[in-house]
Amino acid sequence: MGEPAAIVLSTLNAKYIHASLGLRYLLANMERHGGADLHGRTLLREYTIARAPQDIVDELLALEPAIVGFGVYIWNVTQTTEVLRLLKAARPHIKVVLGGPEVSHEVEQQEIVRLADHVITGWGDVSFPKLCHALLHGPQPLMKVIAGEQPPLDEIALPYAGYSEADLAHRLLYVEASRGCPFKCEFCLSSLDKTAWAFDLDAFLAQMDALHRRGARHFKFVDRTFNLKVEASVRILQFFLDRMSDDLFVHFEVIPDHLPDRLKDMIARFPAGVLQFEVGIQSFNVEVQQRISRRQDNAQTEANLRWLVQESPAHLHADLIFGLPGETLQSFAAGFDRLYALGPHEIQLGLLKRLRGTPIARHTAEHGMVYDPAPPYTVRQTGVVDAPTVQRYARLARYWELVANAGRFPRTLALLLQGPSAFAAFLAFSDWLWQRQGETAHLSPEQLVDALHEHLIEARGLDADVVRSTLCDDYVASGARARPQSLRDVLPAQGLPLPRGGRQRAERQARHAERVAVKP
Repeated sequence: MGEPAAIVLSTLNAKYIHASLGLRYLLANMERHGGADLHGRTLLREYTIARAPQDIVDELLALEPAIVGFGVYIWNVTQTTEVLRLLKAARPHIKVVLGGPEVSHEVEQQEIVRLADHVITGWGDVSFPKLCHALLHGPQPLMKVIAGEQPPLDEIALPYAGYSEADLAHRLLYVEASRGCPFKCEFCLSSLDKTAWAFDLDAFLAQMDALHRRGARHFKFVDRTFNLKVEASVRILQFFLDRMSDDLFVHFEVIPDHLPDRLKDMIARFPAGVLQFEVGIQSFNVEVQQRISRRQDNAQTEANLRWLVQESPAHLHADLIFGLPGETLQSFAAGFDRLYALGPHEIQLGLLKRLRGTPIARHTAEHGMVYDPAPPYTVRQTGVVDAPTVQRYARLARYWELVANAGRFPRTLALLLQGPSAFAAFLAFSDWLWQRQGETAHLSPEQLVDALHEHLIEARGLDADVVRSTLCDDYVASGARARPQSLRDVLPAQGLPLPRGGRQRAERQARHAERVAVKP
């Protein structure tokens, strides 16, 4: 089996398609900051939260590590805690080091920290290799909790060679041209950063070129503010424009009210289907924005979104958060309607989470904020939104994913949401569907077709022929092949032929569902 691993870097990803950028940074920096002997004896092992903890432990123990480092996040802390409990019970002498945003704050309150030997808070690129060197070669560290060292970015080795051929073929590749964020939105951990720091652009693009030459075609930038520095943004876009192909896909998170003409000109040069922009609106309520220290020019945001939808080739994914302090259901509905009228391709409906260490906690008493004590710490109620309303919204958000964001019902959705308030129309459908189904999961496309058919005709009183025709067009165009009960009279008796472009449309929907599944 060869020489045992000295160090194993591990994490539990939300899904297989996600590849840990953080672990690859640690691996890339082991030699530079820990020593050549450490780099040669460090392995990377990724799992998913669906794996049985004992199976993970068995695989880790088979590697005979002296040190195991775990990346801990809001989505995997529960499962990682159980893995750590089993690992320590089986081999107490293995040194376990934790890192990641979930264990960088409020460490004294966490069971997973109690079980570990050491915790590195904040940046681990330099501190983790140094700690491993000390654990293996001395002197032994005295502190359990170690504040991560934040070096100049040119002292951090870039990690992209650590993506394997299997990663390139089957997984999203997370990349970053910068770290940090200059904005202070209190629900976000990036609000703790003093500013944003950019990696050397020439060095970064050289790494992107190497990935591209190896066959990488899907790039997801994790920069919080991709369009903060327009000169850098334009150069990055030009890099991808120079390597255009039918299978290229690039995702960016952009500031909604900062889209100068030079950047627009570059965006407009791309063909459709290549660029995806994630735009965090979160709230259009000015009082709420001010309360959570969010700087956003709403008028400029609207103008930019309108341009992106109407005049650019980009796919636009916009985010809203429900449950912010002082935000009522009525003011959120007004914001939703304002955003929906602009026509983004997707609206992601989130529910506020109290991430450890974020300044949003300062509003807890004044605004009656009550959060779930277990991950992901979602808000349960606020001073202006009671618990049943939060639960009602959570159901609506799930149904919105199934009906709107899944992309199967574009024409039917327009019928469903017509009227003075798109939000009110969908909330009525959500309430009705919950009463009918009693669940928000395990609903097939055929069940949704039948539900939409019944609701639009019987509850909304729309013309039955129009509803059936619209649903039929959407259902066939989605590539589905079954025959929902409500459409048996209007669908072919013997299977459904795929319409022109239907198979490609269905494949695009499947790929998109993977791309936006869960944020790393």
